[in-house]
Amino acid sequence: MRAKAAWNALRDAFDRVTIYLPIILTAVLALGTYWLVRNAPKLLEPVPKEAPKHEPDYFMRDFVIKNFLPSGELRSELFGTEGRHYPDTDTMEVDQVRLRSVSPEGLTTRATAKRGLSNADGSEVQLFGNAIVVREAATTADGKLMPRLEFRGEFLHAFLDTERVKSHKPVTLIRGSDQFTADSMDYDNLSGVANLHGRVRGMLMPSTPGTKR
Repeated sequence: MRAKAAWNALRDAFDRVTIYLPIILTAVLALGTYWLVRNAPKLLEPVPKEAPKHEPDYFMRDFVIKNFLPSGELRSELFGTEGRHYPDTDTMEVDQVRLRSVSPEGLTTRATAKRGLSNADGSEVQLFGNAIVVREAATTADGKLMPRLEFRGEFLHAFLDTERVKSHKPVTLIRGSDQFTADSMDYDNLSGVANLHGRVRGMLMPSTPGTKR
């Protein structure tokens, strides 16, 4: 009798556990899910892209950069004691810059300054501090003499491809033996026209008999 009573009590207990088993399993699954969510690694949040800083990514010392025409002929040479490349603007800042360029017509232009700023292909150079640009005298294909041109100022902007020299600061223009000063200038070598602005002064020297200006 005692054994039968014990068996009945055990069966009743098992029946009760069976009734509550789904609830227990559901609770265990819920706790497990909560634990997994709580301890799962968080997804990386998108980081806003920082604007590129104006800092050099490489340096050069006592260097020369040469650019060539598609035909293989030399277009320009850029010399400097130190150069710093800035990736955000793709420009090269050069100390004690010296520039030599040759136009398709064979005209040679030279430039010097305390500091220069060149674009990626060297077709545009800004000159700062005691800037000098000189186009040597030459004779054109039709025999016309082109006198020596010299530009001086604290800032000059040279465009090699379009053969222009500009400045928004005071400049001195020397053409042969003539000299002009202005508050700003825009010179186009292709047209041979120099637009001088502001307080413009000029000094024209008498030409040698038999020569043309």
